[in-house]
Amino acid sequence: MRQLTIVIDPRSAQKVREESRRHDLTILAEMDARREGEDRLLMLCNAPNRKIEGFLGALESVPDLHVTFLPQGVLALSPPANEAEEQVLDILPRSPIEIFLSGLQSIGSWKGFLSYAAVGGIIVWIALFTESVFLLVASMLIAPFAGPAMTTAMATARGDLFLLKRALLRYVAAIGTAVAVAFALSVIFDQQISTGLMNSVSMRSNVSILLPLAAGVAGALNLAQSERSSLVSGAATGMLVAAALAPPAGLVGMGLAIGQMDLVLPSLWALATQIVGINLAGFVVFRLYGVSPTGARYPRGKPWLTKSAVAATLLMVAGLLALQFGTGREYQQSSIAQRITATVQEAVEDYEDVQLVGVQSSFTRSRPQGENPVWITVRVEADLTDAQQSAIAQNIGQMVERQHDVEALVDLTSAS
Repeated sequence: MRQLTIVIDPRSAQKVREESRRHDLTILAEMDARREGEDRLLMLCNAPNRKIEGFLGALESVPDLHVTFLPQGVLALSPPANEAEEQVLDILPRSPIEIFLSGLQSIGSWKGFLSYAAVGGIIVWIALFTESVFLLVASMLIAPFAGPAMTTAMATARGDLFLLKRALLRYVAAIGTAVAVAFALSVIFDQQISTGLMNSVSMRSNVSILLPLAAGVAGALNLAQSERSSLVSGAATGMLVAAALAPPAGLVGMGLAIGQMDLVLPSLWALATQIVGINLAGFVVFRLYGVSPTGARYPRGKPWLTKSAVAATLLMVAGLLALQFGTGREYQQSSIAQRITATVQEAVEDYEDVQLVGVQSSFTRSRPQGENPVWITVRVEADLTDAQQSAIAQNIGQMVERQHDVEALVDLTSAS
């Protein structure tokens, strides 16, 4: 429920009253007023969220119309007193026009936006350089990627070329700033090699596409739902969007500085996947909540632009997935490492009197792009000679190479 303040020429009052009844608005009061020396009528109304855009659209023909509504919910109570619970439990999503106007407001100051992007880049660099996971989380809270991500999805749903260009420009500016900051810091502090956290964060999985889809859905739901209908804060959903974008942006800058393209290319792929995935999921949610190219107080919506943007997004998603699954293991090393771990577990179980304690598989970053082996650490409980350990390790390595077409380096340790 929103509260609307309407100022009109008194001669248009009857039309406003009729449209109020038709759209289920409650007129609380009517007051005589003056504006610029002329008589005006001020009407105070309570409006259900879902009815606001239709109501404003019906009043487009009213001359000299001025409407103000606060983007916060109101608790509208009316007699009888025993129906208060039913009245306040009617929590509705925001109206499409409110969702859209909030998106327009998010493309404000450049100075603060780029400052947060730079600070986020500094924090993500420190986190990756010092291998500090909690700082990596902190960088996700600071990085301002959620705003342009959601605005891009909103512009796609609305078919607004102006808003789409502004949102994409802020997208590129934020990511570019984070990349530049990470690159500069790596050069200044003479970084020569990648850290363990950089290597682990750069690994891609077969399910990488699910993260941007989830982030897009969460971000759009946060903007579309009423503030009282969700226990998830805007900061939390913003962090989820940044989680998809901040680490890859930092890795691109650091990888360029140390000349490790096997860090840069998967991170660039991840950034592209996050952008199109968030846009696609956000677009779907916004359309489900009624955001479309046509609406009240909105002359710029172009249906053809929405169709073109969605088609381009789908083509990019298809192309990125084809690149991931059609070019070997470079964009799915995390999933391959998991399958290799399962293979090693099955191999160890075939040996009698050998109990598996633990196994860990990870790809190294010691060689050029596409040539990195998988390092397998196996710990078993058994009384084995050095020769037996070597034989088992060799058998495991051959099995992994045969089944997964990757060079395997096996380190087997036994204890009894």
